[in-house]
Amino acid sequence: MATMRVGRVWVHAVVAAIAGVLAWAGGVQAQSPMPLTRIQLPVELDGMPDEAAWTGVEPLPLTMYFPTFGGAPRERSEIRVAYDDDYLYAAGWFYDSEGEGIRINSLYRDRWNGDDAFAIYVDSFNDNQNAKWFGITPAATRFDILVSDDGATLNGSWDAFWDAETVVTDEGWFVEVRIPFSTLGFQTGDDGRAVMGLTVTRLVSRTGERVTFPAIDPQFPFRQPSAAKDVVLEGVESGRPVYVTPFVLGGRSRRAVLDEEEGVYRNERTDTREVGLDVRVQLAGNLTLDLTANTDFAQVEADDQEINQGRFPLFFPEKRRFFQEGSGIFDFYTGNGNRLFHSRRIGLTDDNRPVPVLGGARMVGRVGDWDVGLLNLQTESQGALGSENFGALRARRRVFNDFSTMGGMLTTRAGDGRWNVAGGADGVFRVVGDHYLTAKWAGSALDDEEEGVDLADRSTAYLHWQRRANRALAYTVSTSWTGEAYDPGVGFLQRRGVTLNALANYYIYTDDHAFFRRVFPGFLAFSNFRNGDGGLRSGQYAVWVQWETKGGSGGWIEPKVFVEDVRSPFRIADAVDIPVGRHVFADLQVAWTMNAGRPLRTDLDARAGTFYDGRRAQVILSPTWNAHPRLELGATYQFTHLEFADRDQEADLHLLRFRIRTALDSRASGNAFLQYNSTTDGLDVNVRLRYNFAEGRDLWLVYNEGLLTDRTVAPGEVEPPHSLARSFLVKYSHTWGG
Repeated sequence: MATMRVGRVWVHAVVAAIAGVLAWAGGVQAQSPMPLTRIQLPVELDGMPDEAAWTGVEPLPLTMYFPTFGGAPRERSEIRVAYDDDYLYAAGWFYDSEGEGIRINSLYRDRWNGDDAFAIYVDSFNDNQNAKWFGITPAATRFDILVSDDGATLNGSWDAFWDAETVVTDEGWFVEVRIPFSTLGFQTGDDGRAVMGLTVTRLVSRTGERVTFPAIDPQFPFRQPSAAKDVVLEGVESGRPVYVTPFVLGGRSRRAVLDEEEGVYRNERTDTREVGLDVRVQLAGNLTLDLTANTDFAQVEADDQEINQGRFPLFFPEKRRFFQEGSGIFDFYTGNGNRLFHSRRIGLTDDNRPVPVLGGARMVGRVGDWDVGLLNLQTESQGALGSENFGALRARRRVFNDFSTMGGMLTTRAGDGRWNVAGGADGVFRVVGDHYLTAKWAGSALDDEEEGVDLADRSTAYLHWQRRANRALAYTVSTSWTGEAYDPGVGFLQRRGVTLNALANYYIYTDDHAFFRRVFPGFLAFSNFRNGDGGLRSGQYAVWVQWETKGGSGGWIEPKVFVEDVRSPFRIADAVDIPVGRHVFADLQVAWTMNAGRPLRTDLDARAGTFYDGRRAQVILSPTWNAHPRLELGATYQFTHLEFADRDQEADLHLLRFRIRTALDSRASGNAFLQYNSTTDGLDVNVRLRYNFAEGRDLWLVYNEGLLTDRTVAPGEVEPPHSLARSFLVKYSHTWGG
């Protein structure tokens, strides 16, 4: 009954909060849009912006963002942006007084690695929430990123159709960018005008100097869509291209399987021969429809392994390309680490093994004032796991002002006579100035719901108040409640109960200091309480001092106190046991990050202190060496020592990730990813070679192997082989259309 009462209180609280915002939220004065120049002469995309078309385009006024806002830049920059019937163009003249100091660290596609860079951010729907980020380095290496939640969420797995070329001379480097309107997607008004948000930046990596248009105070992230300048394009259409991408896939795999009757391991071999098809159609109302048949994700890089040192499941981000376009529309975070929708539930088991996807559809975009997203996919039966259908529907629109939205979401999962439905409503409201209120509610229903479980028990609610700023005081206060029966079948559920969280930073800019750029002390207090008795389940409480230097490095010092009330014993890394009881422990963390522009650099993160009823010491070292623009070596080594003297238990945990990235040029690249995890005695190898014949035409060679580094077994058990599994795949995809 106590849980039911808490649930009803939460539902009423969310409703009351939304009603209060309806009465309180004030309008925000719209800025005056700036017309962009329409060019009539052609632009030859060769990297040197010397065409006559550019002479009639005014350069944008640039302002220093780093290291001193509004200061005088050491290096001269000129950026111009224009458009024609089909493309948005950008050109940059980036002079450098030390030409040999231009940073070209990597030729690897989609990899910014401390290089000098030019970037253009386009909020094509001018919703002040989402943008598309197009970046280019002096080596013509491109990276593209989706920005959502007004800059709070970045998705680097997104890829788009666009072009860029550069030229490097003794004077500096120069760039030309061409982005098709079909890649941007936008809406035009009745007057034939399209209004978008625009931000451009140039970064001089060795000094950390960054200039932007418009002038953006460092209290706001330069990639924040709401800080962009509104620009107008006249007489343009986004177009309705159709892209058809068939693929062929072939390969062979084998895995070691124990024959329990004969007491030996045998190799089980599988040949793979697949064909599939992806189709992308631009529909009316700026909707993009993706259709897929026999979907395959062979070329996706393996997940970074983690060692879970707690009781709650770990969250892994989505990397598969099919789910990337417009992925921000499907974000529905409900606090407590939980999400109403998580696309990794589709085509992956709980332990991250792939499940074949027969096909489906995905549609995202805007219709009138509404942002919409629709997804439906069918998976294939695999072993004891039957075929399932997954669905998601999302709708959201702006309300009150240009920075506030309200919407709803519905998810479904069905198969083998079982079903799960979950849905919710949410609102993000800019109340006054930089202050935002987020209110969310979601509930779920199952086919085998226990009797007597009411809506409150099957619900979750979330309230979040925030001052979004990187100058002076920035803070977040949030609370959430998740019922014991709440179960989103296509979501991610980390923990239940009630949370009360507070976090704050105070940003102090030291413009006149020779070393520090800014210093920001802060604190956090995170508490998670159980449903039912309301007791504290888990808590973290910390203070810190963090700093950034004018040279681009940074670090922090953070003492932290933990409280963990363990009701059921659990094991960490199958090595040490954590007993039942209330555990209060603390540690001190020290971290340092080096300037990302240095060819040889490292990050260091070290902590030591008590841990449950024992002690923990941990060091994470992340060196990177750009030995040559064609070769990058990077690693992350995590060493953790756990010791429980009273129980005579201890463990040394090792986690090593080692990456080799190489690129002969912007088309041919390779990535070798090796991971060693001492908790599983496993060495996993993932090698991906890519040749990009042209935009939309790719050949992939993928090799995977799982090795066992320790084959010691108990007497009477069968010794496993060194190699547990191996696969080699070849995939070619070819895109037609435009």
